[in-house]
Amino acid sequence: MPDITRRRALTAAAALAATASAAAVAAPHALAAAGTSAGGTSAAGHDHTAMPETFDFDEVYKGRRIQGRPSAGGGHHHEHGGGYAVFVDGVQLHVMQNADGSWISVVSHYDPVPTPRAAARAAVNELQGAPLLPFPAN
Repeated sequence: MPDITRRRALTAAAALAATASAAAVAAPHALAAAGTSAGGTSAAGHDHTAMPETFDFDEVYKGRRIQGRPSAGGGHHHEHGGGYAVFVDGVQLHVMQNADGSWISVVSHYDPVPTPRAAARAAVNELQGAPLLPFPAN
């Protein structure tokens, strides 16, 4: 078997890159044809993935009561939390789900976490015993 040349190695790398690019371009088109996006959102922008039941929680973490549950405010994503409410000692902690599925809050905005429970715990850690003040709506 002949030794691989630089030309053959570069040709193989270019072919691999072209294949990967074609797959990355084709995937969103296939999802759009099916009427959904990678996050389970329909073309109309409505989330059709069910909120896992494991996101509901009510516990005491570091002496603070944290709670999370689907909010009763509709379901058309009027708030960034996508129909989910998180509370620390009864005060609502505004949370937002990112496009990649991670969650952030107004207290720990630059530290995404995997679940709303983790967002509540991160907020408690960041508050260091200080009370969570209500966030004024615009």
